[in-house]
This record gives sequence, structure tokens and C-alpha cells, in this order.
Amino acid sequence: MKPTKTVTCDVLVVGSGAGGFATALTARLHGLDVIITEKEPVFGGTTARSGGWMWIPCNPLAKREGFKDSREAARTYLQHEAGNHFDAARVDAFLENGPKMVEFFQEKTEMDFTLGPAFSDYHPDAPGGMPGGRSVVATPYDGRKLGKEIARLRPPLKEITFLGMMIGSGKELLHFFNVTRSVKSAAYVGVLLAKYGRDLVSHGRAMRLTNGNALIGRLAKSALDQNIPIWTSSPVKDLIVRDGAVKGALVQTEDGMTEVLTRRGVVLAAGGFPQDLLRRKELFPHAPTGAEHWSPAPPGNTGDGIRLGERVGGKAIEGLPNAAAWVPVSLVPRRDGTSGPFPHFIDRGKPGVIAVTKSGKRFTNEANSYHDFVQAMVNACGDNPEKAAWLIVDHPTIRRYGLGFVKPFPVPLTPALQNGYLVKGRTLRELAEKLGIDAATFEQTVETYNRDARRGEDPQFKRGSTAYNRYLGDPDHKPNPCVGPIENGPFYAVKVVPGDLGTFAGLRTDADARVIDESGNVIPGLYAAGNDMASIMGGNYPGGGITLGPAMTFGFIAGRHLAGATADAASTADRPAA
Repeated sequence: MKPTKTVTCDVLVVGSGAGGFATALTARLHGLDVIITEKEPVFGGTTARSGGWMWIPCNPLAKREGFKDSREAARTYLQHEAGNHFDAARVDAFLENGPKMVEFFQEKTEMDFTLGPAFSDYHPDAPGGMPGGRSVVATPYDGRKLGKEIARLRPPLKEITFLGMMIGSGKELLHFFNVTRSVKSAAYVGVLLAKYGRDLVSHGRAMRLTNGNALIGRLAKSALDQNIPIWTSSPVKDLIVRDGAVKGALVQTEDGMTEVLTRRGVVLAAGGFPQDLLRRKELFPHAPTGAEHWSPAPPGNTGDGIRLGERVGGKAIEGLPNAAAWVPVSLVPRRDGTSGPFPHFIDRGKPGVIAVTKSGKRFTNEANSYHDFVQAMVNACGDNPEKAAWLIVDHPTIRRYGLGFVKPFPVPLTPALQNGYLVKGRTLRELAEKLGIDAATFEQTVETYNRDARRGEDPQFKRGSTAYNRYLGDPDHKPNPCVGPIENGPFYAVKVVPGDLGTFAGLRTDADARVIDESGNVIPGLYAAGNDMASIMGGNYPGGGITLGPAMTFGFIAGRHLAGATADAASTADRPAA
């Protein structure tokens, strides 16, 4: 289609998640003229639905808190995690620039970071691992500061809110768990609910933004303050290549096809391919048709950026042990007959929760990371075409902690039982029969687990043995915050299936975030950030925020490189290894 008009800028950013905004803001604050384009009618991408955590070793907040971390330790940890897929040049660029990125955004934008001091690496006992201090999150933000633009901010995933209200992680979440057990927690939650009620009346939605919504809210306000246009409902149809270099893109805007010519480059940050059925079929072994997988990512994350890069010679990384960051999800029935995926981050680590497959057997330490849990679940299902497990609890446990989308007391269980999300059995055998799992084996599994759990032990899978396990547990539960018996009926189950938090198999890039071709040569004028860039984690998941931490950092690197400002944030590609 012939373009109806032509626009010129220095940098065109494709996508409006953390990677896209970080690139755009960095480039703009270094004097460049930037446009952000987004295919969906709202901005924020998967980031806006996420927990918002960013994994940044040696970040300045941790240093101020006295954490003894080092780039060498973090590099050792990443080398251990990535194995044969360790990319020294890009890892070194990330470790050098991550702390600089935090300082830059903290000083020059609306960004404000909060440290997760007890948020452990997911394998803290591995070489170079840490029991906390490497993950930061955006501080809650007042959405009213966005003015009318709040209408274009992607709302959080409905399934992880409480009646539409966002709940921050860490201490805030603990207050909700303790609302019926602590006057202080009840007062804290009461104030939040009152403010939420006020926001619903005044604005029709929550204005106290937390987690990924706070991150995007802060980045978007910063972009708007810098007069960076954010074109929503504007998908990129093709890249413009002249004399072997990317010189812009054709963008379908509300005004028709627009030719955007760029003086410096185009940055692909469109969120990877979690909703691309064809690429899922090719790269997800548990999804032979692509449909046996349920992603909480927005529907628009269909691999557009990666395909655009491939059309001009870019190459997606191959051979990773995992093509995405896995998370177990349960499917929450909605009133319109559809279902929404609920990602299970923390409930699996609570005492009195175990997971079994159709065989009736446990298969892993349930308190391990969501990425590790899904790998173990898929392996345990073997040749069974359905890769699924059931989280099992008794009545006191579900009333104390909830389970998945089911909230703790005093929220009633009846709606979840009626719509089939939650399954109930008066006895373990009755529950097993309703679930279609081996009843005799299941009863034996629970009996064996309970025998040790009464002493706070789990000799089979060692729940509670790592700092990360204990972070997910209940610190008030003794002697093991992750282990408690399942013995007081009725008993309940929620089914979990494979999902993801984002894809790893993006475009190959160099340490300056420039897209490279099959021969390793830079494609002039083309960059990638976020999940359109191949993950530096080698197909593994080392800690909370290993998607958004690199997304923000390589956005920062790309923005500086586009501006030619590389004096103190240069690529480490040619430097000797630390």
C-alpha cells in the first residue's frame, strides 16, 4: 500500500513495554527525536500485566543497604545458569550497565525503584547466587498523574487483582494474608480498599498503580513529559531498507499508511511471540499444535517484531533448552464463557500445598521457581498428551492462604466451586475420583508426605531448603515455613497447566543491542530490546526480573548507542573477561 504521508524522526521504537519505553526515554534524554508505535489501542505490553520486578545485580539500592554483591559473582551465576548458551559479551554489557540504568532513570525520570531485600535468586545455592538484593521493583504510583492518558494504560491482568484492585508484592501482600489475624494488617487493607472505592467512583478504575502497572505508568509519564509521541493502534507493517541499512518503517496509523523515515534507527521491542501459535508449535515441546499452552501475555504479542527482523536478515536464536519463561497457570472461568490464565507465583510455596500429576504422585519441590516447576511437571507427565498437575490443600490451608484465584477467608469459596475452578472432596479418595487421578496412589502420597510434614520435613523434595523456598513460605509457620500436613478435610484442588511470562528465543543481537544476521554481521539501523532480543539467560530463569531487568538495561544501552553516547556505557564485547 502506498503511504499517505511521510514522517521523519531519529528513532522509531516498535512496542511500548519496558524495553521500548527505556529505549525511547534514553534516546530522547540524549537529544534525539523519538516516536513510539504500538499495535494495540493501549500501551504497556506484557510489562503492564507483570509483577514489574527487574533483576539488576549490584544495583545502587542494594549497595546502599550493604549487600555484598559483585559483578564477578553475578557473572559466575549467569555462566552457571546459561551453561553452553552463555554469551559473555552481552552478559558483561548487562552487568556493567544495569546499575547505571537504575541511576539514570532514578535521576532523570519519574522512575522510583524499591529494593526486594529478601527476594532471593531462584537458585541461591548455585555458584555466585545470592539470597536477596538483586531484584528491584517500581514504587507504587498515582495514576492520576497521567491525566487523560490513564485511559491508554493497559490495565493489570484481571485474574491477579482483588476485585480490580492491584496488590503490591512483598509486605503489602502479607498484609492481605494477615487481614483477619492482625489489627495492623486489617487497618492497612481497610485504607487501601477505601482508596480503591474512591477511585472507582471518581475514575472507574484503580488509580494506585503497583507492580508492572506502576513501572509502565512511571515510564509513560516520563515519555509524555518529554513530548515523545505514543502512537497506539498503529502496527508496523514493514521495515524500509535502503543501501543495506534499515531506514524506517511503514506504520498503519489511524490516518492511513505512514512512512516513518529514521535518521538513526528502528528498535524492535514488540514483546516476543507468546501468542504466536505457529512459533509456539515449533518451539514448545509440550504444545504440539501450539494450542496446548496458555499465556497471560496480551493478545497482540504475536511475534511481529521478530518477523520484521527476520525479513531483513535477522536471525532468531535456536537451540535454547527452554524457548520461554515457564509459569504454571490455572484457567479462571469468566462470565462471558472464556477463561483467563492465573499465574501461580507464590501459593505453591505455602505450607500445606502439594502438587500431583494424574498418577497421584508428587513430582518436584513445589516451592521451587515457577520456571523449574513447569519443566518438572511436563517431564513427569511423560507421554500423556495433557501436561497438567493439581495443587492440593486441606480446608484450613485454603482458608489461611487461598489457592490460585481463590482468596483467603473471609472471601467465600462458593463461586469458585460452582464454576468448577475449585474442586472439593470430603475425603482424599473422593477428591481423587473427581479429578480422575489414581486414588490409591494419591492417598499413599499424602500419607507419606504428612508423616514427615508433621515434623516440618520433606525428605523427598526438600521443600524449604533454599532462601527462595523460604521467601515464598509463611515465616510464622514453624519449624519449616514451606511444609505443613494436609489432614483436615474437606480437601480441595486447582488444576495447573503450562504458561509463560515471556519468550526467550528472540533475535540475535550484539552487546550494543544491534540486530545481527546469520553471519554475525550487524544490520545497520536495526536494534532489538525486551523479548524481541534473544535472552541473555541461555534459556534458564535465574531470578525474579530476568526479563524486565535486561529489557530496561538493553533499552538504555540501545538508546545511548543510537545517540552516540557510549563513552561510559560502552559495549564490553572487546574487553577481557572479568
